[in-house]
Amino acid sequence: MHIAVILPRWVGDAVMATPLLRTLRGHFGGRARITGVMRPAIVELLTGTGWIDDELLYDRHGDDPRNHFWQAVRRLRRDRPDVALVLPNSLSAASLAAFGGARRRVGHAGRWRKALLTDVVVPRRDEPLVPPPVAFMELGPAIGVPPGSLDVELAVTPEQLARGDALLAALFPGRSGPLIVLNDNSSNGTARAWGVDKHGQLARLIADRMPDARVLVHCGPADRESAREIVARADSPAVRGLGELAELPLGLSKAIYARASAAVSSDSGPRHIAAGFRVPTVALVGPTDVRLGRSDPARCIEIRRELACSPCGRGRCPLGHHDCMRLIDVEEVAAALFGILEPRPGRPGAA
Repeated sequence: MHIAVILPRWVGDAVMATPLLRTLRGHFGGRARITGVMRPAIVELLTGTGWIDDELLYDRHGDDPRNHFWQAVRRLRRDRPDVALVLPNSLSAASLAAFGGARRRVGHAGRWRKALLTDVVVPRRDEPLVPPPVAFMELGPAIGVPPGSLDVELAVTPEQLARGDALLAALFPGRSGPLIVLNDNSSNGTARAWGVDKHGQLARLIADRMPDARVLVHCGPADRESAREIVARADSPAVRGLGELAELPLGLSKAIYARASAAVSSDSGPRHIAAGFRVPTVALVGPTDVRLGRSDPARCIEIRRELACSPCGRGRCPLGHHDCMRLIDVEEVAAALFGILEPRPGRPGAA
């Protein structure tokens, strides 16, 4: 059997698809060939898990025309899958499965997709909004796969881990205390950001109260300047960042979080990478619906403000005040962080 899994384009959602991928592999073993249909960045995110046999690159918004819609359709038709599991709830994802010739196309209805699917999965109705790990797992029973654990999971290769260890040794010479990763970036706009000022205050507060700690400011390619500014405001040898690196691959992010003792993050992809390595995390949730991002509720403290305008789901604050993030207090975040920093034997990077 050939199963194509059309994966979400966003890093966080792709992490929340890992329970389904793990369950598929566990159920079928070598009796099925699983092809991941995904953005190039998601390939690196899932490297090391062993759940996917083949990769078909698809990124209709990307710069490389070889990965656009009709090119992906042609590649999919050349190796026509028996089943396509359509995880994104988008018309384009269902269209890709249909035009790509998948014999069975399994997904949720909505967004004018019903006619493109052969197996329409009815979502759970006992709650108004179903978190992605649950929604994705709902597709499995349609092809005879029983539900499995909803724990998200990532893996890091020896090469990725070695690169991460070398970087940490260079950034924090002579230091080996708990690694705390701060992340304020999001590819969905500025509304999710807590800001360089508060992150700088938090980083300095951690350094003052935990002299042996290593505080690493994580960033993506578009957020280097913010990361550098946070490090500058903290003004401590215990605080370093990724802002000076020429390349920021997801494999490096995985290696860093695999060694982390705790994390503080906006509601963005790195929060879910941390969850994939079971890192206790303080999530700062502003304009997003908390139910859409709960990839590891047992190890995550969510801090948010109950406001009339939140969650708005917007990339930029439509009212201009940014209160849903601005009103989150540094001391409150620090207290939550120190509360989850406790020894956890048996995992790399445990304090």
